[in-house]
Amino acid sequence: MPETQAPPPYASLTPDAVLDALESLGLLPDGRQLALNSYENRVYQLWLDEPLAGHNIVVAKFYRPGRWSDGAILEEHAFTRELAEREIPVVAPLEIGGRTLHHCGEHRLALFPRRGGRAPELSDPDTLEWLGRFIARIHAVGALAPYRERPALTLHSFGEEPRDFLLAGGFVPPELKNAWEGTVNVALDGARRCFERAGDVASLRLHGDCHMGNVLWTDAGPHFVDFDDSRTGPAIQDLWMLLSGDRREQQRQLDDVLAGYRDFMDFDPRELHLVEALRTLRLVHYSAWLARRWNDPAFPAAFPWFGSQRYWEERILELKEQIALMDEGPLELFG
Repeated sequence: MPETQAPPPYASLTPDAVLDALESLGLLPDGRQLALNSYENRVYQLWLDEPLAGHNIVVAKFYRPGRWSDGAILEEHAFTRELAEREIPVVAPLEIGGRTLHHCGEHRLALFPRRGGRAPELSDPDTLEWLGRFIARIHAVGALAPYRERPALTLHSFGEEPRDFLLAGGFVPPELKNAWEGTVNVALDGARRCFERAGDVASLRLHGDCHMGNVLWTDAGPHFVDFDDSRTGPAIQDLWMLLSGDRREQQRQLDDVLAGYRDFMDFDPRELHLVEALRTLRLVHYSAWLARRWNDPAFPAAFPWFGSQRYWEERILELKEQIALMDEGPLELFG
């Protein structure tokens, strides 16, 4: 694994600095703080002596330096607030002094209300249908206007550029470099053919990262958190991560999700050609994400296996499985 020379992020974000940041915004933290599970950003639950917009407990997100411009963060905030104004249950940032993004020294942060919940039961057809309706409501708003600052999910941004970064940075062990490079190139060719078969499908503002860690379920239903990866892309990007198991299981899950989704949005069946292509791009992008963050001490501690020969052997096998899946016909659309 190559050495990275950039200074580690968040080195100055001590517990005192977290409290100082809130005090600089005119808030009165009582000193209690709890670090929440987040690698991309640093996220803390904090208790206040005096409530903010009725909340005595808030969640502070300190944004990773250099990842997003202020404009891109504010676009995400505007989107989530637009959703909340339409009574779509998302966790939107709180305003202080008419602003949602704040600069405190070298750090940028936003504050959110605390929301609890549990992971959804994806084995339950009713849960999948409910999630489908919820995502469709997000997409109905996402289709109203484009992003201008935030990027699009494309074959280049999620596949070709991450591949080139990993190869140029020397992250793949030399003895596996040729095997991984050859396999990833075949996989990206397969993804390209999937995009060609899908054709010119519509793009809209998405949540962007609909894994189940970003969905909290209560007796009132689901709400999505963390729109940090929100970007422009095809609607299926927010749906395919709800599908797992063999083809028969995924077909059943798709039917349940779309039963709810089509209550609020039309679904273009051509997008089904993209399911395995997007899964392939996520695999490549994820490896590059780990590599780009390796100078952050939290990453070697949390992902010690990254960079090992076994890690890259497993990635090669995954990509070979995806190559075969992308050559199969897509899931079907019934009804």
